[in-house]
Amino acid sequence: MVSLSTWCRYLVHKIEYSFTLGWKSYKRGQISDRELQDAVWKNVFQGKLTYLHWSKGEAMAPTIGEQGGTLLVRKIPSADPGRVFVGDVIVMKDPDDSDNYLVRRLAATEGYEMVSKDEKDEPFVLEKDQCWVLADNEKLKPKVLNEAKDSRLFGPVPMTGIVGRVIYCLRTAVDHGPVQNSHYGMRKDSPVLEVELDVDDMVKNHKS
Repeated sequence: MVSLSTWCRYLVHKIEYSFTLGWKSYKRGQISDRELQDAVWKNVFQGKLTYLHWSKGEAMAPTIGEQGGTLLVRKIPSADPGRVFVGDVIVMKDPDDSDNYLVRRLAATEGYEMVSKDEKDEPFVLEKDQCWVLADNEKLKPKVLNEAKDSRLFGPVPMTGIVGRVIYCLRTAVDHGPVQNSHYGMRKDSPVLEVELDVDDMVKNHKS
């Protein structure tokens, strides 16, 4: 049973999400002033803050099983350091293929100084709206056969490529649970997880 206070926090997140999404469409000229208000309220009453995403491969093991997992992802309409945080597991557009998506952990954001273990590489600072993402699987070598495929291979990526934060992972019907994100991310996602998590639906949509 979801408490009243949780519902209230969830509703605040939903209004914020709906307004941000509607404002983006308005700024792009996709909707008019009158349509903006309708779009916001339509999202509040009919939309969801999460979606299911299937991820496979070894890159995010053990967070996501090597055989893959069904993920509950919280939508991020406009990624910035106030909405996604270092330590979060995020879904982002593949820098090499905009039709594909990668699941990686956010390791650094704008202003961070990046220092390589290789002395040949010069240190540098991430610029505004840039971020650095890494695979969780420490056994993989990023520059050998593109095993890890993260920022150690393709460098900094734009924050605009982030579309969501992974908040729950179902590896099998009996092996599932919340994803360990940053403290701030998990606190923000708590009411969303309580209201929108449906394990039975995740099991039904699981591919393995």
